Amino acid sequence: MALPPPPEQGPSDPEDGTLQPADGSSEEAGGKMSFLDHLDELRKRLIASLIALVVGVLACFGFIPFIFEFIMEPLTDVLPDGGTLIFTEPGEAFFLYIKMAVLAGLLVASPYVIWQVWQFVAPGLYVHEKKFAIPFVGLGSIFFIGGALFSHYVLFRFAWNFFASFDTDFLTFAPRIQPAFSLYVRLALACAAVFQLPTVVFFLARIGAVTSGLLIRSTKYAILGIFIFAAVLTPTGDPVTLTAMAAPMIVLYGLSILIAWVFGRRGGDE
Repeated sequence: MALPPPPEQGPSDPEDGTLQPADGSSEEAGGKMSFLDHLDELRKRLIASLIALVVGVLACFGFIPFIFEFIMEPLTDVLPDGGTLIFTEPGEAFFLYIKMAVLAGLLVASPYVIWQVWQFVAPGLYVHEKKFAIPFVGLGSIFFIGGALFSHYVLFRFAWNFFASFDTDFLTFAPRIQPAFSLYVRLALACAAVFQLPTVVFFLARIGAVTSGLLIRSTKYAILGIFIFAAVLTPTGDPVTLTAMAAPMIVLYGLSILIAWVFGRRGGDE
């Protein structure tokens, strides 16, 4: 009895010598990794990101006078004439400089950190999806830094003006620098994280997890969630600051719908 012919095979891969299907249809994801391999890969990416952060912090120390002046501007603009921020602990001002350098170093190192995130998830992607590394890193970096700048120029000023509005003939607004800067950092990092929404949607759309149609159908729930999330993030609770936080998030959601429509999987990619 004649044996059936062996399955047709295409030419071998020049890099690893493996045979590829003749129809060229298997654009498989990267090689499978065990759980321990994933942990080891995560460890390497975390170490690389930490090194980048340390380098960024050390580099920012050389520009700390400029960074200090840049950050202090919205803090002091609303103070009464002749008013200044105060510190009451011996090392409070010294550690303030360190914290400012860490925040600036994080912003400087953010493109490399986002690149490490991509390097961690890339082995599980299809070959044609890995070419989106530059858009992913570019979008992530732009929106991360853009979110921090939005907080600096818009959101924090709204919140800070609200607190300063209670300065009266009987009360003098003379805040300590430590809680003031803590509020600044909290809002800056919150906005930087929230502004990653288009980047996350870009990635999820490419792997087929979300579509523009799904996002459009979920708009009313998304807006409700945005206002709840904004209420949690904003410390003042006043409607002006709440709206200032929620408005860009709604715009970002609309941009995410467009990104999902442009970069989402088509029938041939699935």
